[in-house]
Amino acid sequence: MSLNEIASLHPFFQLAPLVVFLPVLGLLINLLVGKRLGEKGIGAVASLATGGAFAVAVLLAVGLAQVSEGGTLTLANWINLGDLDVNWSFRIDTLSVLMMLVVSGVGTLIHIYSIGYMHSDVRHNEDPGRFRRFFVYLNLFIAFMMVLVSSDNFLMLFVGWEGVGLCSYLLIGFWFEKGADGIGNARAAKKAFVVNRIGDFGLLIALFLLFYNFGTLNFTEIFAQAPAVAAAAPGAIMAITLFMLLGVTGKSAQLPLYVWLPDAMAGPTPVSALIHAATMVTAGVYLVARSQALYFEVPAAQNAVMWVGALTALFAATIAVGQYDIKKVLAYSTISQLGFMVAAVGMGATVAGMFHLTTHAFFKALLFLGAGSVILGVEHGHAHAHAGEHGHDSFDPQDMREMGGLRKRMPLTFIVYLIGALALAGIAPLAGFFSKDEILAAANEKSIGVYVLLTAAAFLTAFYMGRQLLMVFFGKPRSGASEKAAESPLLVTLPLVILALLSVFGGALNLPGSHLLETWLEHSLAETAPGQFVLTVALISIGIALLGLLLAWLVYGRKPIFEKGQPDPLRRPLNGLFKALENKWWVDEFYHTVIVRPYQSIAKFSAGAVDQGVIDGVVNGMGSLVQSGAKAWRRYQNGYVRSYALTIVFGVVLVITYLVLR
Repeated sequence: MSLNEIASLHPFFQLAPLVVFLPVLGLLINLLVGKRLGEKGIGAVASLATGGAFAVAVLLAVGLAQVSEGGTLTLANWINLGDLDVNWSFRIDTLSVLMMLVVSGVGTLIHIYSIGYMHSDVRHNEDPGRFRRFFVYLNLFIAFMMVLVSSDNFLMLFVGWEGVGLCSYLLIGFWFEKGADGIGNARAAKKAFVVNRIGDFGLLIALFLLFYNFGTLNFTEIFAQAPAVAAAAPGAIMAITLFMLLGVTGKSAQLPLYVWLPDAMAGPTPVSALIHAATMVTAGVYLVARSQALYFEVPAAQNAVMWVGALTALFAATIAVGQYDIKKVLAYSTISQLGFMVAAVGMGATVAGMFHLTTHAFFKALLFLGAGSVILGVEHGHAHAHAGEHGHDSFDPQDMREMGGLRKRMPLTFIVYLIGALALAGIAPLAGFFSKDEILAAANEKSIGVYVLLTAAAFLTAFYMGRQLLMVFFGKPRSGASEKAAESPLLVTLPLVILALLSVFGGALNLPGSHLLETWLEHSLAETAPGQFVLTVALISIGIALLGLLLAWLVYGRKPIFEKGQPDPLRRPLNGLFKALENKWWVDEFYHTVIVRPYQSIAKFSAGAVDQGVIDGVVNGMGSLVQSGAKAWRRYQNGYVRSYALTIVFGVVLVITYLVLR
């Protein structure tokens, strides 16, 4: 539709491009004149740009409440090449606008939080000049994510898909010179980039197959043709959906491509919150939800998605039990919760998956930003405890073994973190209970095996969050840093309070009986399993969560938490199993042995024998041949006219001889 046509549906719909343009405008202002604005000005511009995108998303939602079918706004004809005709078009429907609201709403709170957090972080890392760069990257991240969720075709979606991958690389490696051996953070960024390229290869192949079989990349046209193409070429739809699943495993950190996400903790904490809660990792879930018309044509692909999600949910939850880094516990928790979402959209419970995506954005952003507040607090405490001293570089402000007793030193952070942890654990009536319960109810009906896996993951979730709460906030301080920790400033704590309120009341989006979100999304989703409230499942869910918290208290809370340097209480009873959890089941080591090291060996051989020996040899040989020829012919360029005349005569004789003989 043109601008006038979309405006005729509802005047607010013509504002859709602003969800991308406003963050781009924010980053351009900071890029061009940010140095003159100062830190507060930079933060204000970036936050207002993202907040403006959120305001536009709210207006689009208001418009959709009146014109539920929505529409498509074509901004320009993008590619017209043979049969390939792709427009730069914005899709305005309830699914895309829900994602816009989540991305820009939570993103705005993270931007505001970042003003206070990065003020300290850039000084802690002794480079205040990077403050502006951080907000430029952050706005760019929001802009690309908005492109992804607002697109009306798979190629435009792919631009956003690749864009968020680029931004994750820039932000994970923001302090690229820090980390192990001075390159640890750079390695983490490179790992995220490379692993995601594997998944992106899958999505790219899916796009090629889509165009080959459908003759278009437009969502509406593809989904309308899906039943006919599936009847004529079911193998093609199977290949498309499975290649999409490969893309999902990369972007949404599922087995086997999840390994980049824990290392993404190398970025500043607001980056972790943005990646884990509102942007990049939700892209894979959104892709399956958007493409459900294709997945419904191939139940085998649906089952593959469902089982990948369920296995990931349990696998990642086991690893979180054995981690000590406050952010890495949350990172593996994100992988696990993404498994719940992927399983949900795989089993056809798309509304339940999107409901959990939304509530998870609230409480996971709260937990990551809360973890950032804790880190700021203990860094402040460490600075005061060791003022004027040197030689304390071994201190790790993210190690939970360095903490303890912080509920008294940081009471507001403790309260909001407790709310986020209980919401993640699935304690009623917090938001996480309702969204997770819908997924468990759907799994109970679809597959008992998946239900058992997800229930076990839910139990471990409650346990490792109870463990984290007890290690960080309870017991006695286990270091001078936690003993001298201080509450974070208002710019840091205010977004936490807002996210805590959303984590408490977010379940109202799709309460049993009202199902507001289901009613909202039915205009965008061709078919979805209706949300259910099964009392037995709900009671088991609450019981499992309470049991996990109780077990955490029995292990870590009955006695004062172990002193610094004392072994984890689980190490002795679990023995080798706990060592496996601590070492993340040695998956990274396995990949390094089976894939990375052989690849490096091949690269080393190719660089030596092939590149230097063959390729350089051929090129250098050609150069030597030309030099030798030039040296030989140089003798005839002697400057004597008689020599040139003799050459001409010789040439004439050859020509005459040729003509006579012919």
